Amino acid sequence: MRILLHRNVKKRYRKLSASERRRFKERRDLFLGDPFHPLLNNHQLQGDYQGYRSINITGDLRAVYEELDSDTVHFIALGTHTELYE
Repeated sequence: MRILLHRNVKKRYRKLSASERRRFKERRDLFLGDPFHPLLNNHQLQGDYQGYRSINITGDLRAVYEELDSDTVHFIALGTHTELYE
């Protein structure tokens, strides 16, 4: 599987703490192995993000993505629950 990162995700990633960056990499690797691993809480979104999915990075940090095809996903947003959904 191939993961593409939107420029906003790259920008937000640079602002993460060292532990959040490490966790992001761990969850990305877990996602590559099994996108529906229970730790990721992979779920479909509604509202403004209709058609997208979200995974948990930390207790409050989320990554929103869309499936472009069977082998490619595009992470479009990275932020806390409040930043993304309110």
